[in-house]
Amino acid sequence: MIDGRRVLAIVPARKGSKGLPLKNVRPLAGKPLLAWPIAAARASSHVDRVIISTDDQGFADIAVAHGAEAPFLRPAELASDTAPSIGFILHAVDTLAEAGDVYEYVVLLEPTSPLTEGADVDAALEQLIASGADAIVGVTALETNHPAYAVRMRSDGVIDPLQPGGFAAMPRRQDLEPVFGLDGSLYISTVEALRREQGFCHAGTLGYRTARHKAHEVDDLVDFLCIEAIAAHLDTIRQEESRTSPSGAR
Repeated sequence: MIDGRRVLAIVPARKGSKGLPLKNVRPLAGKPLLAWPIAAARASSHVDRVIISTDDQGFADIAVAHGAEAPFLRPAELASDTAPSIGFILHAVDTLAEAGDVYEYVVLLEPTSPLTEGADVDAALEQLIASGADAIVGVTALETNHPAYAVRMRSDGVIDPLQPGGFAAMPRRQDLEPVFGLDGSLYISTVEALRREQGFCHAGTLGYRTARHKAHEVDDLVDFLCIEAIAAHLDTIRQEESRTSPSGAR
């Protein structure tokens, strides 16, 4: 609970995955991927309840073994490749509300972003409450992949800068305007805004700046192996990022 308002954490874990089959239960540093966001939600000081939204009983059993609740299975029509996320989120909120369990805030933590921590959830919720905004999502600074260095490739293989002015107009890295990308590390919104906007990102959404190493998402095996390497060196990474990261990165 925060500011007298109840907070629900949802961990989505659909069984179907084409890029990396069964990735949501693939072991990462000794525990299944879906167990990582469950641990983050349980470590939060503000989250009142942690549930999994899944279409698979086996996934639900694994989630329960790692501290989440599985009060229902997600309907098949909300678990397809094309089903929008808002469908299963509101299904969870409404199903719980029908049982008399009502929440003002929803935190969505995806197994594909396993390095989010409870401290991130708490800091983002506190930033959201302090601002009076409706929603906040994780963002990470774009540095090596800054859009100022993006190029097109023509049919003959020749590259052209995406930005106007040609290659000569490309700025030095130290002169770049800071820009950020949605990193998938966390999504938080009031339930009211989710219903109204049908999503977390809209004109009033805040950005919660996360540390660079938490921006990695699991889409395929290469992503998983990168995150596996990061997970094996988290203590070293935290020490280095606390020394070098700008204020606000966690």
